[in-house]
Amino acid sequence: MNFTRTISRRLKSTRQFALIAAVSLAPVWGLHTWSGNSASTTMAQNLNVPLPTLGGAQLWTDHDYRSGYRIQQNAVTKHWRLLDPNNIRRAWGSRADVDEALHELQPDVVPPGERPIVVLLHGLMRTDKCMKPLETKLHAEGFDQTIRFGYASTRGSLAESATALREVLEHQSPDAQFAFVGHSMGNIITRHLIGDLQADGDPGNLLPRMRSMVMLGPPNQGAAIARRLAPTGVFGLVAGPGAMELGTRWSEVESKLATPSFPFAIVAGKVATPIANPLVDGEGDFVVSLEEAQLKGAQTVHQVPVLHSFLMEEPAVQDWTIEFLKNH
Repeated sequence: MNFTRTISRRLKSTRQFALIAAVSLAPVWGLHTWSGNSASTTMAQNLNVPLPTLGGAQLWTDHDYRSGYRIQQNAVTKHWRLLDPNNIRRAWGSRADVDEALHELQPDVVPPGERPIVVLLHGLMRTDKCMKPLETKLHAEGFDQTIRFGYASTRGSLAESATALREVLEHQSPDAQFAFVGHSMGNIITRHLIGDLQADGDPGNLLPRMRSMVMLGPPNQGAAIARRLAPTGVFGLVAGPGAMELGTRWSEVESKLATPSFPFAIVAGKVATPIANPLVDGEGDFVVSLEEAQLKGAQTVHQVPVLHSFLMEEPAVQDWTIEFLKNH
């Protein structure tokens, strides 16, 4: 019986892998039809069948979000697609194509609620799915509107991810307010966005509508672990340009980051492990040290005995985060 179940699961996994591979490769097969064609003809010349996807793991960045529908761009091929709330691909091709499809499937922008939209940002080499447990608890606590911002953390720069985040926010209701909960690199992207708005202008009037932020394990002073792994060459190849900016290129990016002008708090892990991480200096969460997490202006730095990768999933951290958002 167990053997039969194992074989069944493996066959199911094989079918799922084949389907995902087909979805991933379909745009590549049609690349030649995109070049030289107008936006209005792209979709007509490409197969556009609703198909399940992984939701954007590592290769896709969100550029619009409306009631669970997401417009994403592929970091490698640069083509676009529209996913529905169940991660079913509903359109792909040019940006004009997916914009048109979004307008047809979900024409209305959601009006603002009583509480701000909570924007959840995952960290390096993670996906928006890791923020789902926190999102579920936020909904249960009355934060009805959330956005799990997904971005290609290992393929794009911090600036590129910040620009995409700006697009997502600017596409929300002009009266919506925002709160942020970031994990690790997600906090640096938010700080980059704030810095960009301060330096380049804020025509969408986003800054005055930012209410509060909780930073989970933020490498606010760069990351020693990234600096020490960078010389291997493999680290940059696997982790991407954003990770290098947290390490050997920190001096280049730090000046572009801003400290939030609205209330923010830091949740920093402080764990005692049998074997210390030699790539991290001093106490911390095994990835980011307590010193690296600091940022002047924080209302509080809340220390918890939780490893870096599990900060957003720890119930006590979730409760503390939601309480801070409620009070600010």
